[in-house]
Amino acid sequence: MRIVVALGGNALLQRGQVPDAAAQVENIRRAMRALAPLTDDHEVVLTHGNGPQVGVLAMESAADARLSQPYPFDALGAMTQGLIGYWILQAIGNERPYRQFAAVLNQTLVDADDPAFENPTKFVGEVYDERTARDLATRHGWHVRRDGEHWRRVVPSPRPREIIETRLIDHLLDESVIVVCAGGGGVPVVRTGTGDLQGVEAVIDKDLSAALLAHRLRADRLLVLTDVAAVMEGFGTPDARPVRRTTPARLRALDLPAGSMGPKVEAVCRFVEVSGQQRRVAAAIGNLDEATALLDGSAGTFVTLDP
Repeated sequence: MRIVVALGGNALLQRGQVPDAAAQVENIRRAMRALAPLTDDHEVVLTHGNGPQVGVLAMESAADARLSQPYPFDALGAMTQGLIGYWILQAIGNERPYRQFAAVLNQTLVDADDPAFENPTKFVGEVYDERTARDLATRHGWHVRRDGEHWRRVVPSPRPREIIETRLIDHLLDESVIVVCAGGGGVPVVRTGTGDLQGVEAVIDKDLSAALLAHRLRADRLLVLTDVAAVMEGFGTPDARPVRRTTPARLRALDLPAGSMGPKVEAVCRFVEVSGQQRRVAAAIGNLDEATALLDGSAGTFVTLDP
């Protein structure tokens, strides 16, 4: 099968964990040990988030007195693609030294008039208490919002419309290369009036980019991997139970809490709804350690167009 995997942020950095390089490298090694079996029999594309990493670089850039302006987020996103791509390539290459792997620095097209630019919602960087977050917002001109018990910086997150390098990724897959791409959703770009590409200040949701990429690559499976076993119906209540096999319509009808699960549910539903019209596909949300079992619905939440 052709599989697109969207790695959750926990595969790189646990919540509250200091974003040291050594900690992230060890987390990625564990993640690649879990994912390596997928590459034995399938064509695989690995995508990943970059929220903590791009936040660290943004903070460093904002604090650098030598710069007249901090580096823009499209440039920071490109930096994190290279950094995390390198870590993943090395870790998965050590697990499967006889396979070929490539990390692709790619751009993701968004609409210049996307309303998300006026309503920043994407969390980036570390967590703070409210007072610290508001002080940083005042000092650097940030937008901040509550994220659970903490506060974090938020930036615009426009909807992805096209992965610019899709044909290159498709070619690499045809050549049996395992591809790492669309890190942080891809570098956000728009088309200018002359048709040129130009970077914009944003961070794209990596799950929505993974769904778009899976559709364009004619993937058979989209796996959204996180640190929970499945989508939970009645989350946070005594009657909570895992949702196992379901359809986009049923999944959308659930009363799910807002937060990180929302984009994951939207991504799997969108992929199945669009791609499922042309061929039999499935998507799954589940635990990283159960990646292989997610392929046929033996674990996680398994989503298909038909009941």
